[in-house]
Amino acid sequence: MGKRVNQQWCLKARPQGQIEESHFEWRRAPIPELRKGGLLVRTIYLSLDPTNRIWMSDIDQYMAPVQVGEVMRGGTIGVVEESNDPKVAVGDLVQGVWGWQEFAVISAGSVRNTLPKNDSFPLTAYMGLLGSIGATAYFGLLDVGKPLKGETLVVTGAAGAVGSIAGQIGKIKGCRVVGIAGSSEKCRWITDELKFDASVNYKTENVLEALKEQCPNGIDVDFENVGGTIFDDILTLINRNARIALCGLISQYTHIDDQKPFPGPVMFRNVLMKRARIEGFIVTDFLSRFPEAFSALRKWHAAGLLKYRVDVVQGLENAATAVNKLFDGSNQGKLIVQVSDDPTSEMLA
Repeated sequence: MGKRVNQQWCLKARPQGQIEESHFEWRRAPIPELRKGGLLVRTIYLSLDPTNRIWMSDIDQYMAPVQVGEVMRGGTIGVVEESNDPKVAVGDLVQGVWGWQEFAVISAGSVRNTLPKNDSFPLTAYMGLLGSIGATAYFGLLDVGKPLKGETLVVTGAAGAVGSIAGQIGKIKGCRVVGIAGSSEKCRWITDELKFDASVNYKTENVLEALKEQCPNGIDVDFENVGGTIFDDILTLINRNARIALCGLISQYTHIDDQKPFPGPVMFRNVLMKRARIEGFIVTDFLSRFPEAFSALRKWHAAGLLKYRVDVVQGLENAATAVNKLFDGSNQGKLIVQVSDDPTSEMLA
């Protein structure tokens, strides 16, 4: 056991701007012996998320920053290879936050979720539709955005993992849904496949003018993932008593460490003029209610009302470069790294 070697990406330096591979150190380290209550977990899948960029920064945030020298934080799904806890068996599929590494020695108490081995969904769904992604869309839209039938919902980052699900839930709830995305392919996907009512390509269209055309009755709910100038365009068109569910500000994350403050939205005055409400949220605020979300998401998926897609990158060694697909828009759905063999893949074949 002591001779086995773990492979890890550790934070080497805090980025100033875009994430580079040089901000990490590829480290090979021995795997320590298990203590009582300990588990050895082999990572199968690693989640890559925009919040990785926040965690790398030494700023006030919703979790402690990753410290220089530490294994980079990340959500994982793995299989238990050794167990010193009677409640956890070798072969169990477990989910938690054990970082960018091939193996993790953890306590059984840090397991967030034990996953079924014979589900009709692939394991990757537990990082997307049936994971924090699906829960973020569900609670962010329904609890924070509170959409009503007949209202107009705008979703930014609409082809992303969260935005695509949030928009579909909006359709299920009877809203007119307009999605903003960054390519013609993504715009076609959200309208043709996901049945959004309209799309706006922010790279080729004047967003404000396009939103005026696609939201003739104004905007009642904004599921906000992006921030920046697009958020200003949305604020310009919000209706009285609009609700803004602030899920993310990805346009600002690579500037999050700048000494110069990032300018706020010019049209923020409309929050006052239109008596609008902006509420930020973190999905773990709703952790005790996750079963509610997953039950609804499964039901809607089974009824053909909800689709999702994942973008799987092969090899832990590629994580440090693949994470930038989130920021250049080249990912196609929930971004995941496959670190090792998935023991459930043959069951679904």
